[in-house]
Amino acid sequence: MSIGTRLMTFFAGTFVGADEFGNRYYKDPRRSRNNREKRWVLYKGYPEASAVSADWHGWLHHRTQEPPARGAERFEWQTPHKLNATGTSEAYRPPGHALLIGDRPRATGDYEPWSPR
Repeated sequence: MSIGTRLMTFFAGTFVGADEFGNRYYKDPRRSRNNREKRWVLYKGYPEASAVSADWHGWLHHRTQEPPARGAERFEWQTPHKLNATGTSEAYRPPGHALLIGDRPRATGDYEPWSPR
């Protein structure tokens, strides 16, 4: 977090809430150029945008006026929010990926290198 964000949070920020990841959400009720209040998040730990759940994302981008309620009711088809695992050992790797252990089974249309005659 930059020194500017820290100062703005200290002097103008109003705490709105926190999520299950420990991120804290703030707003500045004074209206900006586009006649909206400024909203921002202070991430816990490494600033990763995928750490913001869909509920809080909607509030940050002015899709809803009220911040999400803690422990709000969820539908049975909704899954819990997961962080983006790209670049980690938890990332999805399809069958045949170079980082998977073992040999990849041959497939039809496999690549055959060109060789000059």
